[in-house]
Amino acid sequence: MQRRAVPAVLAAALLLTAGCSSDSSDGADPSGTDRGASPTSTAQSSPAGSPTEQAPPAKGSVKVLRTVATGLNSPWGLAPLPGGDLLVSSRDEATITRIDDKTGKKTELGEVPGVSPSGEGGLLGIALSPDYASDHLIYAYFTSASDNRIVRMLYDEKKPSGEQLGAPDTVFRGIPKGVIHNGGRIAFGPDKMLYAGTGESGDTGLSQDEKSLGGKILRMTPDGEPAPGNPFPDSPVYSLGHRNVQGLAWDDKQRLFASEFGQDTWDELNAIKPGANYGWPEAEGKGGGSGFQDPVAQWSTDEASPSGIAYAEGSVWMAGLRGERLWRIPLKGTEAAADPQSFLEGEYGRLRTVAPAGGDRLWLVTSNTDGRGDAKGDDDRILELEVR
Repeated sequence: MQRRAVPAVLAAALLLTAGCSSDSSDGADPSGTDRGASPTSTAQSSPAGSPTEQAPPAKGSVKVLRTVATGLNSPWGLAPLPGGDLLVSSRDEATITRIDDKTGKKTELGEVPGVSPSGEGGLLGIALSPDYASDHLIYAYFTSASDNRIVRMLYDEKKPSGEQLGAPDTVFRGIPKGVIHNGGRIAFGPDKMLYAGTGESGDTGLSQDEKSLGGKILRMTPDGEPAPGNPFPDSPVYSLGHRNVQGLAWDDKQRLFASEFGQDTWDELNAIKPGANYGWPEAEGKGGGSGFQDPVAQWSTDEASPSGIAYAEGSVWMAGLRGERLWRIPLKGTEAAADPQSFLEGEYGRLRTVAPAGGDRLWLVTSNTDGRGDAKGDDDRILELEVR
């Protein structure tokens, strides 16, 4: 199998940029000043869907059905398996664990070699191959000693616990790494292409550099080649001008949405267009000017610091880290149909990942053992939710 090597970009600066603390990607403001009012939506920022599309109700609901598992350490990525069980990655331990969705029993698949946890880096997003039923491959995005990269590993559940992961096969390398802003979310789209959200690693200039892999959404084949139809010739870059992309999800019309951390003012939910520029560092939030895409919705950073997102029941659901809440953004096409609505505020601490569980159900992963926020040291868990 031929695999084109992607040249490594310049190592990202590890020094924090102006207005960016060691907790900045989670929305911490070193000045402690108020950085925004209530969340707002931008109805004119993106092209609308068909006039016949129906918006969900302006107000929704969330019901916690049960706690699926507890005792997790720095959980980050989540990948539901066929049949209902869940795979969860540990950022700091560099392990992947299988969770029995009925009993909560944990079985460690193994440790991913080559992971170098530090700051916000480590073992981050995971995803199943689009042909998982036949190839049993797990993809993982992680921080190594030199870069962020994507690997795939064979999962053999017949082997003993701790020995079920095959040797990593690197399919993509050279994404800038830093103490902060390593991106890390990966997902296979409806087109069976692999999408990856990256960060600018604290070097804001990378976001506007089309030749850099930092501050981008990347789109590639499962083998790591630039995907057919990408907007820039022979490049995996799909969109640019991002600060630190943390969530990727598609609606029922196969439209891509992404969440990302702001710096001092606005966190964002964006509708992603191929080749579009989302403004960072020249723009943060809506009103960035000609040539930049406005977000679908935005939040002050103390209310969100968004991580994973999922689509269900006509809305995007967004996990908040510093905000310690789950946001619902009802959609009509690629516009917000009503103001965002928050749930579970402060009840479970920091929220890292949310994933579809089928129909009106979601999986929700907390993030209280990642060394951030007031909930430092608390237990992490996976919840099952019913949403409307």
